[in-house]
Order: sequence, then structure tokens, then C-alpha cells
Amino acid sequence: MSSSLPSHARIVVVGGGAVGTSVAYQLAKAGERDVLLIEKAQLTHGCTWHAAGLVGQLRTKANLTRLMQNSVAVFDQLEADTGQAVDWKRVGSLRLAGSEARWSEIRRTLSIARSFDFEAHTLNAREARDLFPFIVEDGIVGAAFIPSDGYVDPYSLTMAYAKGARAGGVKIREGVLVTDIVVADGRVTGVVTDHGNVSCEILVNCAGLWARRVGEMAGLSLPAGVVEHQYFVTEQTIDLPPGIPTLRDPDRIFYLKPDVRSFAIGGWEEGAPECWNSRPPFDFGRSLFPADMDRLALFAEPAAERMPILNETGIRTVINGPIPVSADGEPIMGPVPGIPNLFVACGFTAGIAASGGAGLAMAAWILDGDPGMDLWPFDVRRFGPHHGQSRHLGERARTAYAGYYKLHYPGEETSVGRGLRRSPLHGLLDDAGARFGNRFGWERPNWFAEPGDAPERPTFEDVPAGFDAVAREVRAIRSGVALIDQTSFAKFEVTGPGAFAALQALVANDLSGGPGKVTYTQILNARGGIEADVTVLEPEAGRFFVITGSGFGVRDGATIRAGLPTDGSVAIHEVTSGYAVLNLCGPASRAVLETVSATDVSNAAFPFLGCRIVEIGDATVVASRIGYVGELGYELLIPSEFAPHVYESLKAAGAAHGIRDAGYKAIDSCRMEKGYLYWSADVGPDDDPYEAGLGFCVKPDKGPFQGRDAIVAKKAAGRRRKLVSFRVDGFAPLMGGEAILADGRVVGSTTSGGYGHHLGCSIAFGYVPTEGLEAARFELEAFGRLHPATVGPRCLYDAKGERLKS
Repeated sequence: MSSSLPSHARIVVVGGGAVGTSVAYQLAKAGERDVLLIEKAQLTHGCTWHAAGLVGQLRTKANLTRLMQNSVAVFDQLEADTGQAVDWKRVGSLRLAGSEARWSEIRRTLSIARSFDFEAHTLNAREARDLFPFIVEDGIVGAAFIPSDGYVDPYSLTMAYAKGARAGGVKIREGVLVTDIVVADGRVTGVVTDHGNVSCEILVNCAGLWARRVGEMAGLSLPAGVVEHQYFVTEQTIDLPPGIPTLRDPDRIFYLKPDVRSFAIGGWEEGAPECWNSRPPFDFGRSLFPADMDRLALFAEPAAERMPILNETGIRTVINGPIPVSADGEPIMGPVPGIPNLFVACGFTAGIAASGGAGLAMAAWILDGDPGMDLWPFDVRRFGPHHGQSRHLGERARTAYAGYYKLHYPGEETSVGRGLRRSPLHGLLDDAGARFGNRFGWERPNWFAEPGDAPERPTFEDVPAGFDAVAREVRAIRSGVALIDQTSFAKFEVTGPGAFAALQALVANDLSGGPGKVTYTQILNARGGIEADVTVLEPEAGRFFVITGSGFGVRDGATIRAGLPTDGSVAIHEVTSGYAVLNLCGPASRAVLETVSATDVSNAAFPFLGCRIVEIGDATVVASRIGYVGELGYELLIPSEFAPHVYESLKAAGAAHGIRDAGYKAIDSCRMEKGYLYWSADVGPDDDPYEAGLGFCVKPDKGPFQGRDAIVAKKAAGRRRKLVSFRVDGFAPLMGGEAILADGRVVGSTTSGGYGHHLGCSIAFGYVPTEGLEAARFELEAFGRLHPATVGPRCLYDAKGERLKS
């Protein structure tokens, strides 16, 4: 084996499971000839060989569904392309609802499917039983059927990928263990194996169960956990109708795949243990754990209730093996921050189903620098270092595993890993009645409860928890004054003699104007899409703060660093933990600030989009006339140790004005009324500023900047769609993803939705074609119900910005 291991390959792929071989296959199909795939044992000998092989496509976002659809398209063609049978059965999938709440969840998912023209059907209990005659109808509220789903043989699929890869020139070497990764000057230069060293230009970690250990060789702590998973195969005594679909009954936490006169039945039960602290030994191979019959009973008994034939059928075998589960249960894909030539494709709990689409996306990401579509929910950069901490990862992976079939209500907050990151104001806000949510490990106030508030209860279609509290806070923001703790913002300080020129060449807006300016801007990608949505402050010459959302710091930080020169003229430091952020907002905010500050904060001295060094009480802060609620206000960047003093000073000064604490739910209500957008929902890498109504942030005449040529070409070509607002009278359960209908025809989907407490209506944003709908009658479909909607400009409140500039 050592004699056949090349000393160099342009691209090295580590891992010979379904995902690794698919990546190699797609690289070869794209014309890449110098690819080496290294597998420590034999192909499929990780968790691929014991996977059940169910293929389900429908996800809650169009691009994630598209990735799964791409997998099915690959499966459809793979045998013809490679000559290797894959045993792909496109028999459809049936999903049951055993409660009204589950039926609401399924109907919402099907409404989302309709928004991007994905074929899915609602069924009643009798129709479900007609498709799958082994179930009893009792307790079935409804069902969904997806005809293009099915199941595939994992071993055959992987061998077909491998055969196609070899035919395209990929070298596959089995029995070769990677023992180290060589990193020099921030780049991977090669791998060390037990059969010799291989230098490379690009490394792809597809090591499945071992991805975390392989990542550690490069100094990474990937949040890729490993959890035990069981399923059993019945005796071969069942006469199955031809073409019987796969079955999922999430209320009874089991899934089912037809087999040869039998069923393979698995589940997502509580109590599945983490394996090896998510660091499996390298000598673990084609092995299993002993069956855990107590855990098996947690889904086997409910399955028998739904399918009485199981009470008459024995168990032929139990499969109990390790599977990957990431910190949030979703795959981990893309380039690693700080090591641009190291890619990961791991953490796939449903790796067989996703493998075809993942291979396509990864090949494009590696060769073109772009996966071809926005894959933020799978992007490795959605995680921070704390997600890879061992205990934190173990708890989150186990919880994600047990949560796959649980009901997930809108606005649901995680129950694990809480209290990890706290603002300096956390204790004060807790005393004030804060009901905290969690974002990127930070505890953040969602709203503030008061005695007499209605009990909180989860719901799909009714008004959400905290509704009345949020209304109180919005009233304070719109008519008085409020304080909002926004410390969780990710913050970067960029300094040096080359700082202005570097940032000016990176962002789309114009940063010129000298110190004292705030600039809202985007960073574009090569396609002219919105790669980041940030605010840039320049409180002093040569000193900039770049502020972005709480969960976007890793991604945006990597984007900024990649655009800065390496000649020493610019320095960048993340200062998220060093500064608290308080938003003082509302018509009375200047009166409050004047009471505690010796600095002139009049409109003449401190206008909108200004940035000043301001004294508050005995502290000095960076204050900016900007905010996310659409009122006169100040975002205060405060050294963390002074934050409680500043908060208490403002709270005391604001008492005469009825000052209130407010939370993120109030921010969201206000931003919907004002038409402010949210990256990853309303805008992202697939959207350009002109179609999103952000053309005012693009200044092509300022000189070259990242994405300039693409965005100039897009503007010249004209907009084919535009982002608009939809107003629905009263309360409607709008959350984003609802189908937009014009005269009964689906024309798009909403990007975000909520309730405008000041305007007293439900609001959604969404992209619609720019032509042909001028006189259309619009409706939004939420949970299977149609809501008449009025289309308007994106900004429904203070369109001229007079309150902001007052």
C-alpha cells in the first residue's frame, strides 16, 4: 500500500464513507484529476455500512430541500453514469400526525413546501392507511405524503460513488490512517499517514465518526459528536405490497423502511449515550455495540401500537452503532475559518440521504469558492469555539438526537448549555423580570414579565408567549424610552494606517467622511450576493468597529480577515466580550441621555448616523445614532466593567420618563414595522442589495470593492424580483417561509414574519416578481390557511425617517 501512496495530490479527501466518496466523485465529474481519497480501513467501514438508508427531502428552507433534491437527482442517474447498481427505491414517504399540534407542524411544513413548488400531499387517516395498510387509523389526525422520497442501499451507493470517482481519475487508498495534519502560515500543506506523507493544496475532512479527531490534528475543535443509534430488522414473514412507502411516525418516535418481507425500524429516543466523548478510537471499524433492549423498547412498543402486525413478528437482528450528531443536529460543511484551504463535510446524521447533494455543493465550494447556493444552516462558521467544548458538545448532541422527532414550536429556545455567556447586565435584567433566550451561547432577554401576565405556553397558531409583554415594550419604544441589552453583538476592532483603505475596498458602501461617522453596509460576494450585513463605526481616525449579529461573528470575521492586507498595515481583533452594548431608544432617549451626560448630544452636535465619544455618569462610551427599531436612539458601546454603572445611571435618569427594559421580541416587532432586514432570513448570499431595496448602500463610483463588477452588472440587467412587505389585518401566525399567492398562483415565499404591535397587524417580507403583479390579489398561506394580504413598501412606519433624524 505504501508504494502506491502518492507523495502529492492537489486535493486530499479524508474518509471513505458515502459523503467522502461523493465529494471525490463530484470533484472528478467537475474535471479535477489530481484527487486522492484516503480511508483508514475500507470504504463504508465507518457508520455508512450500518445506516438504514432512508431518503427524505423536505426541509424548512428552500436551499436545504434543494440540496436533498440534488441527492435524489444524483441517485436517479448514478447507476447509468457508473454502471454500478445502487438499489435506489423511489417509493415515497408517509409522515403521520398523531396529535393536533403535530398536524399544525406538518401543515406548516407543507405550506413551506408549496412556496418553492415541492410536491407534497396532505392525507386523512384512511388515505394514509390505503398507502400503508399495516397501520391502524386510531389517533391519526392527518398525514403527509412525499412521492419522490424513498430509500437506498448505503453500501451500493458508496461503491457507485467510488467507481465513478476512480473512472474520473481519483486515487482511492484504503488501509491508510492519517495521523497528523501539517499547517504552516495558516494553510494546510499536507497530511502525515502511517504509510508516508502526502503534500496537498486542499484538504477535505469527510472523516465521519472521526471528523472531530481529524480536525484536532489541525488545531480545530469541531462540534461533531457521536451518539449511539439503534434500529431493528424484523423476521422475514411479512407480505409487503409492491412499492410500499417508507413511514415516519414522530409522535411515536419511530421510522420504518421496507425490507425483504420485513421492516427495518429505528427511532430517536431519549437517553442515547454519547460515544467515546465524541473521539472514537481509530481502530474501531466495522463493529457494533451490544443491543440495548430497554432503549429499543422506547420506540419498538409505540411502533407496535401503530402497527399491530409487529406483535406477531419476531426481531431478526438489532443494529446498535455510532452515528454522527453535531451540536445542533445539522451537518457541518464548508471552509474552516482561519485555514482557507481546509474544508469539512461531516456531522451528517442523515449522511446517506444528503450525500449526493452534499458532494455537489462541496465540489463547487472547493473549486469555485461558492457552494452555488446559500447553505448557512449547514455552514461550519455558524459554530464558535464553545460549541466544540467536550461537555457542551456531548449535552447538545444527545439533546439534538432525542429532539429529531419532538415537536418544535415557533420561538423554541434550547434547554441545554444555558448560562454559558452572560452580559455584565445579566443579573440586573434577571431581577427586572427578563425571560431569557439564547443565541450563540449568550443569554439575551426576549421580553420582561410582570405580575399578572398570562402563563406562557407553547403554540403553533395562537399568539406566542410574551405577547402582552412585548406590546408593553413596543409602546415604550414608540412613545417613551426603553433600554435594550444588545451585548451579544459580535464586534471587531480594525486599526492601523491601512484600515480605512482596506475596509473601503471590502464593503459596498462609502466609508469616507472622516471620524465620527456610522455606516450601514454590506459585504458582497463574487456573485454580487450579500455575504455579510454589518455596521461600521469610526469614532476616531484609523480606528473602526465592525458590528454584526450575535451568531454571525465567526463567518463575518473570516470574511473581513480574508479581505485585509497581510503587510502589517491593518490589525483586527475580536472585542465581543470586551464591550457591552446598550440601546437607549425612543422619543425621550435624548432627554434621558442629556440628564446623565456632560457631552453635547443635541441633534446639531450629534446627528443621525453620527458616532461620538460620550460621557455617561462616570464612564466614557462610544455612542452611535443608529438602531434597529426605527426611533431616535443611541447604541452605546461600553467597556464591559462599566456597563452596570451606565445601565443604572440611565435607568435612574429615565424613571421620570417611564423608562422600560425591552427585549429582542420587541426589537423584532419594531424592525418589521420599520422594514429593517435580517441577514440569513431576508437577505443572504443569494440576494443582491438592489432586489432587497438596499441599493442606497451600494456606491459603485467610490472605487473598486469586493463584488463591484457583479453588482454593477446586476444593476444594469435590471431587477427581476423585489422585496416587499405584506400586511395582514389582526394576528396571523406568520414566521417566514409562508407561500405567497398572487391571484391563487404561488409566486414566492415570505422571508420573515411577525406582529407589529404599534401598527396592530401582522407583517411579512418576501420577494415577488417586479412585473405582472401590479393588480394582483395577494394571500399568504400559513398552516394551510390563506390570509388576504396587502402589498406595500417595505417600510410601513415613518417611511421618511423623520423620527430617526429628530
